[in-house]
Amino acid sequence: MKLRFCAAICRENGTNVNTAHASDSVKFNKRLMNGRLPYGRLLTEGQASPKRVAAYLREELPALWLAAYQTMKPLRITNVLTFTHGTFDYIYDVYSTLEVTGRVERDDLTEARLVAAIGVAHPSPRRRDDARLRGFLGPTASAFGPGWDKGHFIAHAIGGAVDGLEANVFQQLRSVNRGGYRVMERYCLDNPGVLCFSRPIYDNPSSRPCQVEFGVLKTSGGWWIQIFDNR
Repeated sequence: MKLRFCAAICRENGTNVNTAHASDSVKFNKRLMNGRLPYGRLLTEGQASPKRVAAYLREELPALWLAAYQTMKPLRITNVLTFTHGTFDYIYDVYSTLEVTGRVERDDLTEARLVAAIGVAHPSPRRRDDARLRGFLGPTASAFGPGWDKGHFIAHAIGGAVDGLEANVFQQLRSVNRGGYRVMERYCLDNPGVLCFSRPIYDNPSSRPCQVEFGVLKTSGGWWIQIFDNR
């Protein structure tokens, strides 16, 4: 697993407090379209780029997602880094580090959480460690209640991190996890090498998203993007 610093962008009362790569954030904030992300425009730019489209998108999308993440309410101080596991990059807000170092006061509501994950589908030859997943936070029904799963932003079947990397695990509605979300994962499984991403959308400081946006750059060259409700 590769770990690298992506940005430590802190927001307090809407103000950048300790900005690294803040210019990227400002630039991409200007590209937000009334809260909607300009995926179509980015795809057009990628097609005009000398780079491969998937490579262009993989480079450009993280800064766009980070800018969008910074606008989610309630605003919070963030400590964002990117790590690579297999064929996927995970952009993660390690809020717990800010608590440990005394940058923020400890609280039981604000949690470390995923900003987005992106990579290429690569079927995993390894079996999933279900025993470890069952042990994470205890039995699912006890931890979350009926109707919920311990879902994965990026499925293990297409190369998503599982073992020891709970950054990829979240509280997901069972009807979504075993419904439309799985349909899109199946497309990725059937088409190894396609670019895909998962981007949680939050409306509170916890790690449980209210919505999850899943996207695939289809073999035909067009986007397939859906937003799944998770409430």
